[in-house]
Amino acid sequence: MPFLENRYFTGRESMLEELKQKLFIQANTEKLALFGLGGIGKTQVALQLALWVKEYISDCSIFWAPALSLESFKQVYWQIANELQIHQNVSDENVMELVQGHLNSDKAGKWLLIIDNADEIGLVCDELDQYFPSSNKGVTLLTTRSREVAVSFARNDIIELQKMTTEEGIAFLTKIIGEDSLCGQESAMRLLEELNLLPLAIAQAAYYISRNDGTTTRYLELMHKTEEDRMRLASRDFRDKTRYRKMPNAVTATWFISFNQVKSSDPSAAELLEFMSFLEPKAIPRSILPTLTSEEEMDFSIGTLCGYGFLSRRDKGDIFDMHSLVQLSTRVWIEGAQKTQQVIATATQHIEECFPSDQYTNRGTWREYLPHALEILKREESKDLSERYSLLSKVGDCVLADGRAKESVTFFQDVCVWNESNCDEEHPDRLASQHELAGAYQSNGQTKQAVELLEHVVAVRERTLDEEHPDRLASQHELARVYQSNGQIKQAVELLEHVVAVRERTLDEEHPDRLASQHVLAGAYQSNGQIKQAVELLKHVVAVRERTLDEEHPDRLASQRSLQGMKQSIEGGSP
Repeated sequence: MPFLENRYFTGRESMLEELKQKLFIQANTEKLALFGLGGIGKTQVALQLALWVKEYISDCSIFWAPALSLESFKQVYWQIANELQIHQNVSDENVMELVQGHLNSDKAGKWLLIIDNADEIGLVCDELDQYFPSSNKGVTLLTTRSREVAVSFARNDIIELQKMTTEEGIAFLTKIIGEDSLCGQESAMRLLEELNLLPLAIAQAAYYISRNDGTTTRYLELMHKTEEDRMRLASRDFRDKTRYRKMPNAVTATWFISFNQVKSSDPSAAELLEFMSFLEPKAIPRSILPTLTSEEEMDFSIGTLCGYGFLSRRDKGDIFDMHSLVQLSTRVWIEGAQKTQQVIATATQHIEECFPSDQYTNRGTWREYLPHALEILKREESKDLSERYSLLSKVGDCVLADGRAKESVTFFQDVCVWNESNCDEEHPDRLASQHELAGAYQSNGQTKQAVELLEHVVAVRERTLDEEHPDRLASQHELARVYQSNGQIKQAVELLEHVVAVRERTLDEEHPDRLASQHVLAGAYQSNGQIKQAVELLKHVVAVRERTLDEEHPDRLASQRSLQGMKQSIEGGSP
């Protein structure tokens, strides 16, 4: 049985009380499973219960059986048989049955069996389960990282061990490093939040601070320096007598055990975990995840990750959270397997495929996806992927539609640099990105840059595309808008009359592009003093849009507002 210093018991009194009630005071169950994330303190809580039983129920025998492997479990049963003096030159299998039979019998008296670290479903349910004792005088407590193991062992008699409260975390941290190293309550609370109030992570940070005569403030600074610094901190091993010998103590190494178990038992869940480790950790929508072969497989794999505590579901819906420490440890695991580049490439390609257009009906979806797209776009490993710049363009469109013009300029500039390095001057992608950047310039008040860039795009497209080509007309339309903003009204009217004439000849009356150019031309007419033509054209646009678009459609509302404003302007100018 591992020896634990009393400091580790800080803050777990409520959980101890719940276990005492269920197993000994109410005594309404013979077996109970305690499950939770690796490093959450399951072993320590189980030992705390054992120490309480030893002190207050003196006639109760206590047995501790780590379920790390079949061999380790057999060794414990041999030790129990020797202690009870019940073996007689029996084999391994016979001693397992012998101990089980003894504990099942009345002569064993009261007993508590703690089966610790029972994480592998195959080992627990296929090999060990047949040797677990059952008696109305005995109780069995099993600790595991896996909800599946917990449910298989104890059905509904399961308890999930939660992270510490802030007060418990402060007390635990203070016990190890002392008041002087806390640098105040605020610094300590920020550190605990970063560590997700996970006991193992707090212990790891505390030992690091103590070893280096540091402070919580300095540790936080290191966490926020670079991802490499953060990875190094989370991977630092430390001496901890509260854990099994040869078991890793670092948070990352502790979770590697769980990651490998997930990969072995549910490869699809491991792939989802890898994918999500490079997203924004909060509010991950299920719809952004790579699709599996069926909905059932998706449900099962998500259940696996939730069962290990790597994901938490919001209100039993389809939005999930993953703590940044889990993400960081997963990325360390991926890096160890030399898969970082591959995973980021796959994630970038998938998000580029599923990220929606800036159409207003997609607004809810793109706002959900945007933080995750931005997170994957930060990765240096995606810099040479063409899909990155396609995604960057989509993101630029959406943030521009949301009124974030300055951000969109930055995004489109990156896309332009990429296309100018990889495409000829006349390449459609290069011209399209320049067109988009000009639109962002215009929205950001950089009218001169917008005019200069669009004049170049129009010149190239007029040289290379037919008069009726949609891309040529689109760039002419955009240039006319920019001319109008720049006070070049006559050039705007002339160019827009050409665009409208071509689109009226080639597009249906209700086509959005035809209506858009007519709308803009009406505004140019107004600026040029051609009020009658402006009103007549805008009335036509409003009539068509009221007939064809929803009442709340932005284009319909825009044309109605323009017409109303034009009428008010005319009325205000009347003698």
